[in-house]
Amino acid sequence: LKFCVQLPRLLPFNYRAAMGRKKFLNQTDMKVAVIGDEDTVTGFVLAGVGQRDGQGSTNFLIVDSKTKRKEVEDKFLEFQQSRDIGVILINQTVAEEIRHLLTEHTARGIVVPTVLEIPSKDKPYDPNADQVMQRVKVFFGGNIDTSDW
Repeated sequence: LKFCVQLPRLLPFNYRAAMGRKKFLNQTDMKVAVIGDEDTVTGFVLAGVGQRDGQGSTNFLIVDSKTKRKEVEDKFLEFQQSRDIGVILINQTVAEEIRHLLTEHTARGIVVPTVLEIPSKDKPYDPNADQVMQRVKVFFGGNIDTSDW
């Protein structure tokens, strides 16, 4: 017990000062954005992905049957243009609604933010619809069998 009490005194002064500093001090602190059904978004928010800024803007969007396509498009474009979003996770069912924006994003060669399509509980994952998987297939010469996925 005595050793534990004296431990902070044994640490170098600079080390103790560095412990209180923020890990990222510049724009390399990128966030993950999520667009998807309630269960998907809730899971990521509970895992610590969700954030809300002072103006009430969030880095996630819950899409349900009442959500208009325009709202999803606007949120995707907001994430795409945001300087602090590094990855956009989107349910494949929602991605189908805004496929034209995803195709444009890919065609322009935009790497950041990276858009990853993820499965939802309502519909099985279709690797033939995922643009990232299409790139992987091209990379491997089209020799990937996705029929049993």
